[in-house]
Amino acid sequence: MLMPSIFGESLLDDLFDVPSFPRFSGYDNSQKNLMTTDVKEKDQGYEIIMNLPGYKKEDVKAELKDGYLTINASTETTKDEKDEDGKYIRKERYSGSCSRSFYVGEEITEEDIKAKFENGVLKLEVPKKEAKPAVEEKKYISIEG
Repeated sequence: MLMPSIFGESLLDDLFDVPSFPRFSGYDNSQKNLMTTDVKEKDQGYEIIMNLPGYKKEDVKAELKDGYLTINASTETTKDEKDEDGKYIRKERYSGSCSRSFYVGEEITEEDIKAKFENGVLKLEVPKKEAKPAVEEKKYISIEG
């Protein structure tokens, strides 16, 4: 069970931001900004701006299914540092993925959504569409006699 934090995203985030404590290997403070999203309403639709620092265009996939727009991003990185003799001083590997979903409506199709990825920022334009009103059918009760 996740507990709410009065310190920020996580109690450990604030604890290890103190310079006197060593950071965990592989922990990067920029990951706090991963997939942060702004949604702006415009006259014709919505603009979704999502930060994906460190990801490339080919690492990001957008899928529309049952009215939900899902953004998936995955990456694998390796950092090798060798000394002058070619011995490893440090070798780190990271692989991970993240995902966010937004309900955009079942009337929206893939062709309606415009997407652009530039400098680690994904911008999506989602148009507004009116839900088609259901045609009301009159049902009569048969009267005998």
